[in-house]
Amino acid sequence: MTLPQRSDVLRHCPTDQSFADLPPYFFTPTPTTPLKSARLFHVNASFASDLGLTHQQIDSSEFFDLVSGAQPLPGCAALAAVYSGHQFGVWAGQLGDGRAHYLGEISCPTGSLELQLKGAGQTPYSRMADGRAVLRSSVREYLASEAMHGLGIPTTRALALVSSDDPVRRERVETAAIVTRVSPSFIRFGSFEHWASKRNIEALKKLTDFVIKRYFPECLDVELTPSAVQAEFSQKFPQNNLTSHDSAANDFNLAGLTQSYLNKDPQSSDAKYLRFFSAVVKRTAHLMAQWQTVGFCHGVMNTDNMSILGLTLDYGPFGFLDDFDAHHICNHSDHNGRYAWHAQPSVAKWNLYCLAISLSLLVESTEGLSATLQTFDPIFSDDMHQRMMAKLGLEGSTLEDEALVDDLLKLMHESGADFTLCFRELAFVQWPDSNQLVRPEYALQMGWLPQDSLSKRPFYHLFNGSNAPNPWVNRYLSRLDHFKNREAASVERIKRMLSVNPLYVLRNHLAQKAIEAAQHDDATELSTLAHLLSNPFVAQPSFEFYAQPPASLDRPVAVSCSS
Repeated sequence: MTLPQRSDVLRHCPTDQSFADLPPYFFTPTPTTPLKSARLFHVNASFASDLGLTHQQIDSSEFFDLVSGAQPLPGCAALAAVYSGHQFGVWAGQLGDGRAHYLGEISCPTGSLELQLKGAGQTPYSRMADGRAVLRSSVREYLASEAMHGLGIPTTRALALVSSDDPVRRERVETAAIVTRVSPSFIRFGSFEHWASKRNIEALKKLTDFVIKRYFPECLDVELTPSAVQAEFSQKFPQNNLTSHDSAANDFNLAGLTQSYLNKDPQSSDAKYLRFFSAVVKRTAHLMAQWQTVGFCHGVMNTDNMSILGLTLDYGPFGFLDDFDAHHICNHSDHNGRYAWHAQPSVAKWNLYCLAISLSLLVESTEGLSATLQTFDPIFSDDMHQRMMAKLGLEGSTLEDEALVDDLLKLMHESGADFTLCFRELAFVQWPDSNQLVRPEYALQMGWLPQDSLSKRPFYHLFNGSNAPNPWVNRYLSRLDHFKNREAASVERIKRMLSVNPLYVLRNHLAQKAIEAAQHDDATELSTLAHLLSNPFVAQPSFEFYAQPPASLDRPVAVSCSS
């Protein structure tokens, strides 16, 4: 089924191919159910501008009708997609868009993007639920996606938030809302698992070929010669010997991946699917390194919540770390800590394993998929290491750097130091014999808050003023002490560190303030947070509160899958 993708309101033209071009068994045409008392609560004006929308279009009744679910895109029919997945490690069977409606695809200055409404009513996949989203969860998702974007982390985006007085029952009765979500694609690991579980090879192949052609064109028409494969993997993973394969020691190592290429036609479907899986592994590994180094916890990393494009998808019981606890669980339904902060990379790899099982139906041998999966660990580890080096302001690499990072995290874990501020304030730690080498005007200009923190040594205060960090700080300063001009080096290091260590993240207590204001039809807090989170590395005067960890009374903000 091909649907026209033109919108007079959005001034966009059709694309050559879209999700709606897939056979009709991939989705169900499902009209939205508008809210009875809908009102446009907030519009992401900056993002709207990036999409090519004018203020006149945003203010039009046509735009409101679109984002409130009152009218579809002109010429389009709203769709709900089918998929399956593993939830908390257990096969859940068929799932699908239970409260999401695909509106269509638009072409804009930044590329082709899909529009989706979350909370616009029941679909065939709602499983007896109401298909609605509450204002509380909608505010959180709206802010979270923009916070991740501001941090430079791949994510779906939020264009508009519609509120209403319509009642919705969750743990208690709340009011309904609709978020307009935007993404190049909402296809997920579970989309592939669905057809693989049914042994529907034709549908699985159609989906995979569509995704490769549309989003991974580099996997097509590639000259995949043996020498090219050897060079590619040798450069990425020099510690592995790709010219030999000890199957007794490791049945599926990187050499096995190379061998699987060498034994096949470079243009075969196996090569295409292996390169596709390799690209997904790489994107997912990089995404995990980004999550870990900003202290982001997703909370429900089911395979149906994992984007095939390596985007952060489906914000529910997420959270950013306050006091650092490597075993922090942000979802109060996660009783066994499956999705705790420290476990996210291993869960991502397990989810990729599930995807590999699905793709195994498309290849002659699973050896290449197994070997490709093993590249996750070195890719993640290397990216994580490089990002941590940047967070510590370190250049180059020494044998002691890994231990330096690990020991800092251990120290933070034992002391409960604030994750975000610890790295931020580390930028201003100085040599004991320095005579205030980094002058206050430098510090203030670069966003060190508050003004008198030079004398209060805020980094140490994050450890309750104890001397526990002293031995580690001495090692850190020794690592930095190869600079001859300490003042110049300190200033440059501070600049580098402040450019990668955010001052503002979407802490739960801040999101809660925005939610409580929104429940009184006040968008002020949401606007303030959206502004700060759009550029989280730059300190804004008079907004010191938004950089601070929660007070003790604000800490127990429980989040669940309905969040």
